[in-house]
Amino acid sequence: MNKPQFVIIDFGSQYTTIIARTLALLGFRSVITSPEKLKECLAENSPKALILSGGNASVYDENAPTIPVELLNGDYYVLGICYGMQLIAHLLDSSSVQKGNTDQKGYGPMKIRINNEERIFADLQTHLNAWTSHGDIVANLPNGFEEIASSGTDGGKVIEGIISPLGKIIALQFHPEVIQTDDDNSILKNFAGIAKCVPDWNSENAIDEIRNHVLTEVGGGRALLGLSGGVDSTTLAAILAPIMGDNLVSFIIDHGGMREGEIEEVQATMARAGIPINVVKASSRFLKTIGKATDPEEKRKRFMKAYRETFERIISKYRITHMIQGTLATDLIESGKKGKSALIKSHHNIVDFSIPKVEPLSHLFKHEIRAIARSLNLDAMIAERKPFPGPGLYLRILGIPATRNLIKTVQWADKIVTAILKDENCYDEISQLVVALDGTKTTGVKGDARSLAYSIIVRPITTSDFMTVKPMYLAPHVMERITNEITKHTLVNRVFWDYTPKPPATTEFE
Repeated sequence: MNKPQFVIIDFGSQYTTIIARTLALLGFRSVITSPEKLKECLAENSPKALILSGGNASVYDENAPTIPVELLNGDYYVLGICYGMQLIAHLLDSSSVQKGNTDQKGYGPMKIRINNEERIFADLQTHLNAWTSHGDIVANLPNGFEEIASSGTDGGKVIEGIISPLGKIIALQFHPEVIQTDDDNSILKNFAGIAKCVPDWNSENAIDEIRNHVLTEVGGGRALLGLSGGVDSTTLAAILAPIMGDNLVSFIIDHGGMREGEIEEVQATMARAGIPINVVKASSRFLKTIGKATDPEEKRKRFMKAYRETFERIISKYRITHMIQGTLATDLIESGKKGKSALIKSHHNIVDFSIPKVEPLSHLFKHEIRAIARSLNLDAMIAERKPFPGPGLYLRILGIPATRNLIKTVQWADKIVTAILKDENCYDEISQLVVALDGTKTTGVKGDARSLAYSIIVRPITTSDFMTVKPMYLAPHVMERITNEITKHTLVNRVFWDYTPKPPATTEFE
């Protein structure tokens, strides 16, 4: 494949890989690098354009991440976003960036005034609903730059966009890469046009790239693919099984935290796809290892321990040389393993093994995997399957230790909620459904007697990338129907509804 036309410099934003995802959606390949590895990355790829991401640092911090100012001399087209805009201004004029006052700081949605005569804003109206996340501002324009976007008024005015005299450097204080900015990806598409980039990415060449990557890494060895039954690992199995044959061994772990009937469903869907799958029963090991842990991160780490131990036994028994996993870009971001992003939560599939690990999907997002699954003609049950955390229902029992009985309760509740949403024809509109049990007991009334029981929390969300999510608001009659059914359980007397977006929340509670 051709080398990426975009190099994205990651300064620690949780949104960095969304830039790559959006470029891929538009048909452009890109590569993400840290500032420390930028020189080598540029030498290897010879890109047309640089995109400077956001980040949580301030440009005047002692160890603030930066780039050589020479990169702004016109050799590349440059787009700075949030911190990237501040860094560009700071490198060209060290007095230009200041801390914003209360009216100038931006966290959340913001209405931006734009000069839509500029190519970067082509096809947009004069006002844009955009997503902001910054405390510092560019208070003064670098020499020769012009303002092309702003927000606020008078003393609270904020410069939201600037452009260099020759138009090769453009910087925006808001985030055009996220779905909360209502530009339908026009800004990044327009920048690609300005930078004279040509579309070079689609599902077919992505499949070829994945296969070539795995064959190069594994060589003549034998690989183990850890399956969850979700779209990521199943799609990966469908890509690799035809070309690897007996050199690919696929296993799914029954760790006791799956949804009701899920193992059997996975076996059936894999059989229809013609992919052999082995099941290893390990629920007792996982329950014992996770034990009485209630802290979310501690539970994840204990799950990772049991996960690693289980697969290490398989590795030894089947003489495996390589471990293949369907790790996505979002897993690496939230685990703090991508660029310079901060740890949000540990992911079990980030664990290292005694053999080399291959992660051919680590630059892709969920929507890209679904597109690949559809191009492979996989069952809709696979291609459109709702995401489910690797540790499963262990992460959906909050504040108290997970037991077999409590897991069965959440399995039952999840099945009830899912059935009602399907019956009401709104299940397909939901990107992910989280049904959890709150371990705090509250007082209720059942059969004219006092009831001390748990609560079930229902969290339906919609998203395109799982880095940002919006709540899926259900109709009152649907909520009432779910509540009435769930509270029939002897261990449950309340139902709570979580309609918090991400950020500030994450998709899962733990």
